[in-house]
Amino acid sequence: MKKHLILLGALVFVGVVSAQNDYTLVWNQDFTSTSLNQDAWNIEVNGNGGGNNELQYYCEKAVTLGVEPTTGKHCLILTATKEDYNGKKCTSGRVNSLDKTYFTYGKIEARIKFPNTANGLWPAFWMMGNNYSQVGWPRCGETDIIELGNSSGYNNRQDRYFNGAMHVGRAWNAVWSDAQATTWYYSVEDTFHIITCEWTPTSVKMYMDKDAHPEYAPYFEAKLEPNDDADYNRQLVFGKPNFIIFNLAIGGNFPNVHDINKVTALANGPRAMYVDWVRVYQRGDTGETFQSAVQSDPIEATPTTGTIPTELHSMPTKIIRDGRLYFLHHGTYYDVLGHHCSY
Repeated sequence: MKKHLILLGALVFVGVVSAQNDYTLVWNQDFTSTSLNQDAWNIEVNGNGGGNNELQYYCEKAVTLGVEPTTGKHCLILTATKEDYNGKKCTSGRVNSLDKTYFTYGKIEARIKFPNTANGLWPAFWMMGNNYSQVGWPRCGETDIIELGNSSGYNNRQDRYFNGAMHVGRAWNAVWSDAQATTWYYSVEDTFHIITCEWTPTSVKMYMDKDAHPEYAPYFEAKLEPNDDADYNRQLVFGKPNFIIFNLAIGGNFPNVHDINKVTALANGPRAMYVDWVRVYQRGDTGETFQSAVQSDPIEATPTTGTIPTELHSMPTKIIRDGRLYFLHHGTYYDVLGHHCSY
């Protein structure tokens, strides 16, 4: 058992969290402002194709903060549009936290609504080593937490087909890769899903909707093993700080679409990828690091969940159920993020 200081709005509790679920939130971005906090994030502007012959021009206007129309949630929005722009036939958005927010080990989660990808869209949530500017790719290491839109899914329920992957090596043509694809139990497009990556010194595991389906096995799992060749030493390369990337690519080698007129996903207008939030949790384990130029956002409240009241007339009762910590305060149950919940 480990003791953690848990911050919930204006309340501070010292909670005892089970060893099964002993992560503590260290950073949260809820994207509730009117513009992206560029002390934490970089907006990429280029038309270089991402090394994958992608079709889009990444531009600032394709990166916005706003409200997802169905749920009313405040989100980071990356919008793919078929249009002429700087010599390209389409635009889209990509953001990263290189040199601004980066960490080693822990659990990273994001709640994302992916667009319908068929055919030609390629949304992704991923990480690379924060030494990218010094050593380049693939020496920095790449962890693709989730990618959708691969051409292998065209005849295999495209809305359920996705993968996780890891890449490292000495040069672009000398890369070790581990990509594990799956056809999921249900559609993961056009509704929000929580994507989880658990990263330790010895392994990486990725989960879909682990909050709702803790019984499901990881869709990607890899051991981080040492190697005498430093460029392929996964324990070494993936034992360094990583930064976060969200992007919505159009076409390229992954979806195997190289003509904008064959990107059928944009036939009826622009499509968007919505990121409700991204969070980093850690356990205080040896080797963990975290660095950010900005503090964690407060957790966004919604009319249906609410938050713990700010007055403190009595300490809440701590309850552990199914390995999860809850608080009973003035007759209402809350989770560790301060949201009302059913117990």
